[in-house]
Amino acid sequence: VQLVESGGGLVQPGGSLRLSCAASGIIYSDNIMGWYRRAPGKQRELVATITWETNTVYADDVRGRYTITRDNAKNTVYLQMSSLKPEDTAVYYCELKMRSGSGSPWVGYWGQGTQVTVSS
Repeated sequence: VQLVESGGGLVQPGGSLRLSCAASGIIYSDNIMGWYRRAPGKQRELVATITWETNTVYADDVRGRYTITRDNAKNTVYLQMSSLKPEDTAVYYCELKMRSGSGSPWVGYWGQGTQVTVSS
């Protein structure tokens, strides 16, 4: 399984960016895709996740500003980020967590990360 992220870059405060993450390989439908981030000097933290059925979870500090969506036919997850703040600056990582069946263990895969910098 390979995850390829795109869409990061430099944006001014208040601006918007859209991240994409495409998964390839053998992908089971029982999966959760998500975005995490690591800011300088901090640990990696959850940003948002979305199940195959499009149930979503958001971190408190991005709820209302970020929207996670997915295209199951393309095995791709998106993160639309709006009203960006300097504290959103981080490397954003995509994760795919999946299992072959309800009794099987979850297995996780990570993308290489994409830099998002919010600065004037």
